[in-house]
Amino acid sequence: MKLIKYTDIKPTNFDNGPAKGVAARVLIGKADGAANFCMRVFEIAPGGHTPKHTHDWEHEMFVHSGAGEVYGNGQWQPLHAGKAMFIPANEEHQMKNTGKELLVVVCLVPAKAPEL
Repeated sequence: MKLIKYTDIKPTNFDNGPAKGVAARVLIGKADGAANFCMRVFEIAPGGHTPKHTHDWEHEMFVHSGAGEVYGNGQWQPLHAGKAMFIPANEEHQMKNTGKELLVVVCLVPAKAPEL
């Protein structure tokens, strides 16, 4: 068993053209012996966003705190703490922080996906 506090893991920061103000952490992945899934946490700063992208795997996300919007199915929808999302394979998607606090999102992907 592994028991951790996510903030104890050093983040990988993304702050370039397609992504702005994103800190990502792999909480549980291949290095832990997780053969089926990878659990990640994304912190998106106010005004920040992930890249608009697609990939051939599904993923599930849960908003831990903050507020923002998610793009999927060709439209933007509001996000806030307690919301969960299912992003099917090959669906274009993106998240952005429209609030004044960090948008913190837990994300699960299958083991075949890159961990970050």
